[in-house]
Amino acid sequence: MKIAIYPGSFDPVTSGHLNIIQRAANIFDRLIVCVMVNASKSPMFSLEERVALIKRVTADLPNVEVDSSNELLAEYAKRKGSCVIVKGLRAGSDFENEFQMALINRQINPDLDTMFLTAEHQYTYLSSSTVKELGRYEVDLSAFLPEAIIPDFQERMNSNLQGGK
Repeated sequence: MKIAIYPGSFDPVTSGHLNIIQRAANIFDRLIVCVMVNASKSPMFSLEERVALIKRVTADLPNVEVDSSNELLAEYAKRKGSCVIVKGLRAGSDFENEFQMALINRQINPDLDTMFLTAEHQYTYLSSSTVKELGRYEVDLSAFLPEAIIPDFQERMNSNLQGGK
């Protein structure tokens, strides 16, 4: 059984992320979407909330599992029996950093490969940061976020703008 891991912060999970998840789920027997802890980011949603949002938008994909981890990705992959990391690339600028991380992961876990999936054209400009910025201006987010999580995003955005969490 070929198990792949699609790691990220997913804060929030975007339509671009979901596109990569769907495509990777068609390639591998099992895909683990892993919400990783990134100490350099201040997330809008908690780790548990991000896991729940991803579970909601992937509920129709039977071979997709959603998990979270604060361990090194290469070690997590080894523990989960995965030999492939899936990374989405939006533009050439993503490649340099992702290529470096792929080499580091392979150095730590020599059995681990990285597969790059290019973003479909309508998602090449899309990032969670961009969505958050658009959300501040109450833009229609239906082209950027899965419909099922837009209410959660808008509620959190309103809460943040009013000085909540």
